Amino acid sequence: MVKRHRIAVIPARGGSKRLPRKNIIDFCGKPMIVWTIQAAHETALFDRIFVSTDDPEIAETARRHGVDVPFFRDGLADDETPISAVTAAALEQIAARLADEFEIVVQLMPNCPLRTADDIAAAMAAFEAHDALFQVSCVRFGWLNPWWALRLDAQGHGTRLFPEAATKRSQDLDPLYCPTGAVWIARCDALRQHHTFYGAGHRLEPISWVSGVDIDDEDDLALARAAFMLRRKGAGS
Repeated sequence: MVKRHRIAVIPARGGSKRLPRKNIIDFCGKPMIVWTIQAAHETALFDRIFVSTDDPEIAETARRHGVDVPFFRDGLADDETPISAVTAAALEQIAARLADEFEIVVQLMPNCPLRTADDIAAAMAAFEAHDALFQVSCVRFGWLNPWWALRLDAQGHGTRLFPEAATKRSQDLDPLYCPTGAVWIARCDALRQHHTFYGAGHRLEPISWVSGVDIDDEDDLALARAAFMLRRKGAGS
């Protein structure tokens, strides 16, 4: 068994009900998964980049862009399996079939195509600086202020989730954050033991809302494409 330092795992199943073939649809000129593969390559952080898939077309797309897919996912391709369990299972498969083990695993969801190599490197630096076991990326809520969230009933009457915040100005409220699938990191031994990135003591590391856009449906896709154009326009100005 060969012990290596870091592995990037990109979980990409073929089935997606809300956005069919999501992981390889065109996103701004490339199959969506390719943005994540290229970002992982550009970091130069990883001893191996591994795509966990059940789908031959996704596997072939990955191979064309410099990722070896030596075997297919062993089950766990349904809508119910937690993605953390998929990555933990990938580590088990790699150990059993390729005799490779790793110290650190970075899970990169392909439906976060705007996350960059710099985002991955910054997340890794934070993970190692804090000597963490688990770390999950998150984005700060923007103009949608969750402190003022309401639950509506059938008659359109609203019940505040945080009534204590109803009369406060937005600038007087603490910032709130939402997890995103952009960059999740764990010590491999800990993930294989607990099968979740939300293990005891997990920390959250903020990234920009653009990098953290998580595409699950047509509305998310439209938002991500608009964010891509904004980022490109800003980079060129």
